[in-house]
Amino acid sequence: MNIERLILVTFFGNYLINTVVASFVALVPSEARVGSLNMQYVVFVILALIMVGVLAWWYMPKGMRSITSGLTFGIGGFLVVIATSFLTGIAGVLAQTGSLASVVEMVPNFIPLLFSWSTLVVLGYWVIPASFVGWYLGRGAKPMQASSSQPMV
Repeated sequence: MNIERLILVTFFGNYLINTVVASFVALVPSEARVGSLNMQYVVFVILALIMVGVLAWWYMPKGMRSITSGLTFGIGGFLVVIATSFLTGIAGVLAQTGSLASVVEMVPNFIPLLFSWSTLVVLGYWVIPASFVGWYLGRGAKPMQASSSQPMV
């Protein structure tokens, strides 16, 4: 598995989700509700699921189409999202305040973000569609056969 390509594709996917998907979601009326959830949130998650599925299909090479490679792509995407949000938070605080002391004060506030429902949703919309696409694309793949150690004559 090409780790550099994984990082680049998931970073691109994170960008697409946070800009393109969010712009489409902005067209949904914010007053609409589904139970206790805002309709914009529901539409965002659905479109993010679709976007990650498309990216996983695009990323997976022919020989590595399995649920394991889909799971690897999804977890890699989730880790890229977490790293990007952490670095963006640090850069934002540094740009606004110009103080490294403010950055040091901000870092402990990032830990509760990791244990919130929104982080669990992000994990879900990266791992679930990527794993499904990996499984779906790997259904028709023939299992690899063990090669014999005897030379062919």
